[in-house]
This record gives sequence, structure tokens and C-alpha cells, in this order.
Amino acid sequence: MSIGDNVRIISEKIDDAARKSGRTGADITLVGVSKTVEVPRILEAVECGVRVLGENKVQELLQKHPQIPDVSWHLIGHLQTNKVKSIVGKVSLIHSVDSLRLAAEIGTYAKKLGITADVLVQVNISGEATKFGIAPGELDALFEGIQTLENIRVLGLMTIAPLGATDSQTKKMFENCNKLFVDNKRKKYHNICMEVLSMGMTHDFEAAIESGASIVRIGTGIFGSRNYQI
Repeated sequence: MSIGDNVRIISEKIDDAARKSGRTGADITLVGVSKTVEVPRILEAVECGVRVLGENKVQELLQKHPQIPDVSWHLIGHLQTNKVKSIVGKVSLIHSVDSLRLAAEIGTYAKKLGITADVLVQVNISGEATKFGIAPGELDALFEGIQTLENIRVLGLMTIAPLGATDSQTKKMFENCNKLFVDNKRKKYHNICMEVLSMGMTHDFEAAIESGASIVRIGTGIFGSRNYQI
């Protein structure tokens, strides 16, 4: 199928899953994950309605950024502190803050640019040692630190469910992350608000939406299988 067909099918599934959670498709942001995808194919997806693009690697995002106008860019992969200065100001949202040190670095460079950087805190909801993200029990301490920083704003949480999990395990992890999201929404910090919950990829985005996700990150479902070793 064409990229246009894929975008239409994904959009219909988003609408259906949103209805099951008492929302509409308009409440869900689709991030087209363009890792390793050539620019002409990304532009085809943009022409078909994908208005937000997500990249995992800073260098690849920086190469594509000037070639694809009129879209919002999200950095969805792990961000090293030494890459912060290259990405702040280029993206509308960073999904992967997992330490106070990284948050402070983002705030520092945002201040130099005279902007406020919007970020999500990545939560390792599965507890896997190989996954990035902060443990749920450490979230309060991280928020206490972030609230002392300038020029950074936490808009919510992000998590990734493990590939090998069963459907019921995945759903439970998403529900747990949503509970964490809701619990923290009641707390008051001057630069932290729970507005965005980024969960779900091609293989599990419907379960994520049904569990409260407001952002889903879809790559294979739009662009097809790719060589992730590139």
C-alpha cells in the first residue's frame, strides 16, 4: 500500500481507539517517526496529512530539518547532554528527559536562545534495565529538581512498552503510566503540567490510546519496515 493509504488506515484506527476512550481522533497527535526514511517519502507523508515528525537521532533530525518545512519536529530518542545545544530551538517537544542534569542543560541553552523548551519526562514503566527512563518511584524527586529550573517546561510523560510483552501486559503498563500521569496532574509545580501522555507505537498504539495516550509515535505503520541498523 502507498504511504497515503497507510496514513488513512492509521488515522481511522486512531479515531476508533479514541472513541473507545471517550475522545475523538482530534484529541490524539500522530507523530510520524521518520527514522532512516528518505526526504521525498517523508514529504509524501506530510502531503497526506502528517504534520508532526519524530526522529530518534539528533544528527539525522538536523539533516532533515531544513528540507521539510511547515511541520513540527519532536525528538523522541535518547538525548545526550552534549547534543542538547544542537537540538534546543529546533524541535517543539523533547520526549526523553530522564535526569535532572539533562533537564538543567536543556534549560541553560533555552535561556541563551530566549525561549522556553517543552519536554516530556520518560518513565521506564516496565522496569527493564535496557530501557532509558526514570523509575516511577523517582519521579517526585525529579520534579522537585526541575521546578527550580528556568526556561524549561514539562508537559507530561512518555513511556515505551517492551516488544516482547503480551497484549495484556502492555495494556497494564500503559494503564499504570496513565495513573502516574493523572496522579501527578493534581500536584502543583510552576513549570510542570500533565497535559501530554506519549505512549504507543505501530504495534500497540490502539491499546495506548484506549489507556489515555494523547500522542502516538508511528513509523512502520506509515513508512513500512526499515533497516534500523543504519
